[in-house]
Amino acid sequence: MSVNNEKTSHHPARPARRRSLGLIAAGLAAGLPGLAQAQPVSQVRIGYQKYGTLTLLKGRGTLEKRLAAQNIGVKWTEFPAGPVLLEGLNVGSIDFGTVGEAPPIFAQAAGAALVYVGHEPPSPSSEAIVVPKDSPLRSLADLRGKKVALNKGSNVHFLLVRALEKAGIPYNAIQPVYLPPADARAAFERGSVDAWVIWDPFLAAAEQQLGARVLVDGRGLVSNHQFYLASRSFAEGQPGLTRILIEEIAKVDEWGRANPAEVATILSAQTGLARNVVELAARRYAYGVKPMSDEVVREQQRIADAFHGLKLIPKPIAVKDALPASAR
Repeated sequence: MSVNNEKTSHHPARPARRRSLGLIAAGLAAGLPGLAQAQPVSQVRIGYQKYGTLTLLKGRGTLEKRLAAQNIGVKWTEFPAGPVLLEGLNVGSIDFGTVGEAPPIFAQAAGAALVYVGHEPPSPSSEAIVVPKDSPLRSLADLRGKKVALNKGSNVHFLLVRALEKAGIPYNAIQPVYLPPADARAAFERGSVDAWVIWDPFLAAAEQQLGARVLVDGRGLVSNHQFYLASRSFAEGQPGLTRILIEEIAKVDEWGRANPAEVATILSAQTGLARNVVELAARRYAYGVKPMSDEVVREQQRIADAFHGLKLIPKPIAVKDALPASAR
């Protein structure tokens, strides 16, 4: 059976699951304006990265099947990291996408008109600070004065901030080397940086292919939520489409949690990464899209305040300003 098809066997719990998915979608859509404001569109443009539910959604093709009945196509655009994905959202090249905790904070501080429409549960072990397998660095304290590669403004940026804080090391006591994942891996392999702060599946690839050693992951330091965001014009102008996107994400989340082997098959095909790499990454991923809660907004605000305190963003922001208008 193709992994792109739903299983045809019936399960007695299926009606309950459908009701559960419906409640999730209703909660996520509650803050959106009425459907009467929607204008006809022929395509929804989605930005994704090499991980997570959107990659599964693309691989399964279920969104395309659902939207075909409305004569709406789907255009997928892959981005190497969250900050550039949100640049695409801000300039209007995509309508919807998923990123980690830090990118929307940097984007909001830069004036991007984006809206949080949901999030996945915490996945702190999906990001880590790694060192070469033969590195003399053994603890966070050893990072003082060292060159640390990371993608500026990505989810791992806050992991580095928190890890240094835990070790009592000022941020300016390390040498951050801001590089996108591919360039950071090359620098890591050459030995031109001492450590690398990175997320899955790049983290899993470094562990499996390079023997990279985890100095510390996000557990006990960060939540590492993944967020679904839309441009404000799309979220407010296409509430029906936004609701459909969340409904299909909820369905593929539920399917992915129950079918880890098929998840690995799809992710390997979609990312071009070896199966052992994607299996490791998939084991650390948390499924279950949820609406934005007060607590998650507060967590995001703490991150924003920390970045402003370190002068990593130019001005203070209020995360609640990036919620749908009726949810503020």
